Amino acid sequence: MIDPPLILELPSRSAYAAVMAVLFALFIGRVIGQILVATVGPTWLPPMQRWYSGLMPYKYLLPTQILFIAVMTLMNVGIARGTGPLGTPGVSVGRWLIWASYVYALGMVVRSVRYARATPERRGVLIPIIFHFVLAGFLFVYGCAAVVLK
Repeated sequence: MIDPPLILELPSRSAYAAVMAVLFALFIGRVIGQILVATVGPTWLPPMQRWYSGLMPYKYLLPTQILFIAVMTLMNVGIARGTGPLGTPGVSVGRWLIWASYVYALGMVVRSVRYARATPERRGVLIPIIFHFVLAGFLFVYGCAAVVLK
């Protein structure tokens, strides 16, 4: 496999885990915010129609997000400890994950451009785009940890 053109080289395992933890916390904040909006509707948060695109009904989206949180927890703990089923992926898996994160982020760039160019009534929603970038970043850092930490 061709080496990715950009690999994040951090000084330690704990540095990768810290960056992943920040991205993870952002994603958890998004999930909690969306739950709050769906259940109690606080006025200080954007309304539900701005939190998700509707591609997947919320009754399926929330369990999927919870599954992501569980897997991301295993990934982060695994990188921090250097053990576990998701803590020590091989270099080739890491490279593949980095390339996948590029494709994922590029898809969000395209989606962002479409968002920006659309008229307000056809614009869609921005919050999911932002948090897909967060997930792409998490995947990128995890892949980089696999390549650099070997």
